[in-house]
Amino acid sequence: MMLRLISLRTVLPALLLAGLGFFTAIAAEPGEPAPAAPARAYPAPDADGKVRLADAEWKKRLAPDQFRILRGSATERPFSCELWKISDKPGVYRCAGCGLALFDSAEKFDSGTGWPSFVRPIAPGRVAQKPDDSHGMIRVETLCARCDGHLGHVFDDGPPPTGLRYCINGSALDFDPSGATAADRAPGIVPPAAKAQP
Repeated sequence: MMLRLISLRTVLPALLLAGLGFFTAIAAEPGEPAPAAPARAYPAPDADGKVRLADAEWKKRLAPDQFRILRGSATERPFSCELWKISDKPGVYRCAGCGLALFDSAEKFDSGTGWPSFVRPIAPGRVAQKPDDSHGMIRVETLCARCDGHLGHVFDDGPPPTGLRYCINGSALDFDPSGATAADRAPGIVPPAAKAQP
């Protein structure tokens, strides 16, 4: 009994501090800018433009929630990531795993779901799709075309002009406010200069 009290006394302050930090994060002012892309080096792609790493390497590079989503096909809770908020700031949403430009902020819209939603990818061939019949539903999963990281799903209930809603886990993305380069808007996953080489 005495050990349990000592343990509780030791743990309780840490739990309270963690709880205060949690509620402070939730109480962030509306309209705050989305966090910038973390200062990290993305893995270099292979000659074919793909990024292939062992799970152990992905675990070193990604935050735990990013690893669960990108490599384990998990889904974050709605409204839990800052990137779901509509932003009038120009920028590019990149894959948090490999840095591939996936979506332009100009194509983002408020779907009311609590996840970042887009009408289309930044360029053809950037977001791969595959059937997903998990959880008793038939859906279309979206993946980063470079590293095969799970992004979310695409639905046919979006606004014009595409009628599509790319419903993406915010933790699978990095927001880059510096904007898109010509290479970011090029189709596919291999930079145009690399395609020209034999």
